[in-house]
Amino acid sequence: MPKKDTIFWWATSIFILSVFLFYITQNQWFLALMILSYLLRPTLASLGLARRYVDERQLTIHYRSGNIAFGIMIIACIMFGIYLEVEGNPAWETYNMMIIIGLASKALLNVLLAENPREAASTIIISAGLLLTLFVAMNQVDHGLSWKGALSVLPTLGIVALGVLSRHYPRTMGTLVLAAAAALVILILSKDLGWGSLGTALIVGVPLITAAVNLFRPGKIEPQMD
Repeated sequence: MPKKDTIFWWATSIFILSVFLFYITQNQWFLALMILSYLLRPTLASLGLARRYVDERQLTIHYRSGNIAFGIMIIACIMFGIYLEVEGNPAWETYNMMIIIGLASKALLNVLLAENPREAASTIIISAGLLLTLFVAMNQVDHGLSWKGALSVLPTLGIVALGVLSRHYPRTMGTLVLAAAAALVILILSKDLGWGSLGTALIVGVPLITAAVNLFRPGKIEPQMD
């Protein structure tokens, strides 16, 4: 059991504050403070800011439980999304957005916390390209199969190719990924300046740009070619 240290009292204070504010305002947003109080210790430990308050066994438990919980959440979002889509409820798109945000956030943090930023950056670019390819393909299937629809996935497959080549040519591919990310963000925002498009632009742009920047950082194992 964690000792009653500084983090314990901070988490307890945040929890009490959230209950008090929720009771006074009946605003659901204050429930987020409850989540913060629960995740405060493992989050700080994961970021390396409070490791002296958590032993290795606790870190291992937090790591395993966090990955399992994340997987369960993604599966639940997929199931709810499928149910709503079958029911004809347009809210199913919200669950797709939640899945993308979760996967993008995890991938982005993998880069920021990785010992080898170049290797992690390549993985993010490949994963982002595959996810974009999947969603473009799903959108084309909804509109019927055609050669034009099949060719529409080539740009996103190009991002996958950039990710693969970045393992050997990090700086060159980093420049190209930055350009591709900027083009995608501009394309998304040019169609609609609403909150949905802005969120999509951030979800697509931030991981790709962060990965591209990390390709310019020295890796743990330097590539042979560039």
